[in-house]
Amino acid sequence: MASSEEFTQYVIGQLEEVGCITYKKLFGEYGLWYEGKFFGTVEDNQFYVKKTEAGKKLLPGAEPVAPHGGTPGMYAVEELEDKAFLAELVRATCAELPAPKPRKPKAKRTKSAKKTDMSER
Repeated sequence: MASSEEFTQYVIGQLEEVGCITYKKLFGEYGLWYEGKFFGTVEDNQFYVKKTEAGKKLLPGAEPVAPHGGTPGMYAVEELEDKAFLAELVRATCAELPAPKPRKPKAKRTKSAKKTDMSER
């Protein structure tokens, strides 16, 4: 079951104390970014954050899960009512994540060389 836009907007609203959260639809679910860092997802109407030491401390007893398959690398966040806690969790998680890699500039297209008329030679 894909996440609803309404639930995703609810999660974004609960994260308002963090600052500017951006999100993008990814394969029917949603990826979440803060200061350019991908830190979590909303999948099957459940909020997840990337697994970090900070997350382990702030979510004691939480087991790493793999909401979209593969290696468990996220924590499910069950409590969504405490905005201050959510802000602390996201900021602490992002503090441990590497800075985003700078994007390579798109290659500029060069104009094709001017064709010379063979009769001018």
